[in-house]
Amino acid sequence: MEVSNIKMAEEKYKLVKSILVSQPKPERSPYYDLEEKYNLKIDWRPFIHVEGLSVKEFRKQRIRPDEFSAIIFTSKNAIEHFFRLCEEMRIRMHQDTKYFCKTAAVSNYLQKFIVYRKRKVFAGVRAVQDLQAAFTKHKKEKFLLPTSNLGSGTFGAYLEENGFDWQQAMMYQTVTSDLSDLENIYYDIIVFFSPLDIKALYENFPTFEQKDTRIAGFGKSTTKAIADHNLFLNIKAPAPGIPSMTMALEKYIKISNKN
Repeated sequence: MEVSNIKMAEEKYKLVKSILVSQPKPERSPYYDLEEKYNLKIDWRPFIHVEGLSVKEFRKQRIRPDEFSAIIFTSKNAIEHFFRLCEEMRIRMHQDTKYFCKTAAVSNYLQKFIVYRKRKVFAGVRAVQDLQAAFTKHKKEKFLLPTSNLGSGTFGAYLEENGFDWQQAMMYQTVTSDLSDLENIYYDIIVFFSPLDIKALYENFPTFEQKDTRIAGFGKSTTKAIADHNLFLNIKAPAPGIPSMTMALEKYIKISNKN
C-alpha cells in the first residue's frame, strides 16, 4: 500500500485517544504515566512470542549439550530453553562447565539454574567483544551456542572468524502470534519495536491498510521494515534529543491533542 506524504501530512496530527504497543504488558512503565497524563487508552499485545523446541525436534540436530565444555548464553530465553531441554533429556551438565553470558543481567539469571561460581561464569556488557579476553583465555574449550530460529548473530560470526571449536543449537524459535481478534479494532497509533512485528502484522492481516492509523517505530531495522512495506512512519525513536519511544510519543501527542 502506498501512502502519499501529502495525505499523511494532513492526517498525522489528528487527535490520539488509543495506542496499541506490540509488546507484553509490563508491571511498571512510563507508558502508564503517558496514559494518565493525556487520558489515553493504551493496550499491550505482543505480535511475536517465543516457543521452545520439543525434545523430538531438538534431537534431529544430533547434539548433546553435555558433550560441550562451555556454553554461551545471549539471552534469558536461551538459558531457560537450554536447561529445560537438558531436564527433559535427563542430561546433567558437568559442574566444571564454563558459561559465557552476553550481559550481567543474563549471567545473573543463570543463578536460577546452576550453583554460581565466578571462576566459571563470564559476563560481558552488551557485545561479543566484551568477552574477547575470556574467550581467548579459554580458546581450547568446546563451545555450544544455544540460539533461536534467527541464528547465531554476532557471537557465531566471532567464533567462526577466530577459529573456535563451536556449534550452534537451535533450542527455541520466535513465531508470529495470533492477532485475529484485533481484525475489526482500530487504534490511533500502533507502536512497533522489531521488523518481526511488521512481519507478524501482515501475516495476520495480509490486506492491512494504514489509512488514518499513525505508525511509530523504534530502531533502524524497524523503521526500514516499515518503509519496505510502504507504510508512513509518523513517530520515530530514537531521534536527536528523544532517546525513548515514550518521549517520542509524548512529543507527538502534545501537538495532536493540543486542542
